[in-house]
Parts: sequence; structure tokens; C-alpha cells
Amino acid sequence: MRIPKLLTILALTGITQQAWSQSTESHGGHGGGSAGGGGGDNCIKAKITRYHPEHLATVAPGAEFSFAVSGSNGPGHIHVSIRQQPVDVEIEDKDTFYWVKGHLPVDLKNAAVRISVTAKAKAGKCDAEGGWLLKVSE
Repeated sequence: MRIPKLLTILALTGITQQAWSQSTESHGGHGGGSAGGGGGDNCIKAKITRYHPEHLATVAPGAEFSFAVSGSNGPGHIHVSIRQQPVDVEIEDKDTFYWVKGHLPVDLKNAAVRISVTAKAKAGKCDAEGGWLLKVSE
């Protein structure tokens, strides 16, 4: 009989902590919202979109990949890695977003790889992390 009570207490504690955590995140821990009673979120979140080739596509070793980044703090704040190794990319400013292009390493063969992307925004909590998987043929 004690175990169900303990589980109930733990569940309620977790829910309470989660609600408290979410309320302090959106209000910066200072209470109150933005002027006019709206939400307290004052950032433009960086976004990573338009992955090419598409997720889970099969490509040749050394194949080109590309994607778009919007809301970033600039080209110096966009980082790409494959298997935790930095990848050289070309970044083109398209006024409202950045177009990023790179190539898979030619020595990757018969493998599944993840292209990992981080994009820093002007506000720290608005950064973006993303990526996609590709199958590399022989």
C-alpha cells in the first residue's frame, strides 16, 4: 500500500517541478510577462530547414549537401559536423537566410552518417540544433 502513495507523491513532485521550470524559463525567473500581457519569449529562434539531399537519401561518397539557416547571428555562428568532426562549408547570405553547402568526406563508404548542425542566435536560448541522416553507398 505504501508504494502507490510513494509513486503518487513522486509523480506530483515531478509535475510541479516541470511547471515551475517552464514558468521561470518563459519569464526569465522574474515573474510577469511582456508589456501588454503577452508571452515572455523575446527571441527569434534560429531555424535549420530545406535539407538536401532529403533525410535517409542514398548518396555517393563526397556528395554535396545543403540547407538553409534563418535567425542566425551570422555565418561565423553556423557549425557543421559529421561523426563529430567539423566540416568545411560555404555560406551564402541570401538577405533573409543563409544558404549552407558542403561535401561529405570521400572516405565515407557503405555507412549511415548524420550531418549535425548548430546555429547560434542573437539570444542564447534561441539557438538551433538539427541535422539529418544520409546513407552513403560505395
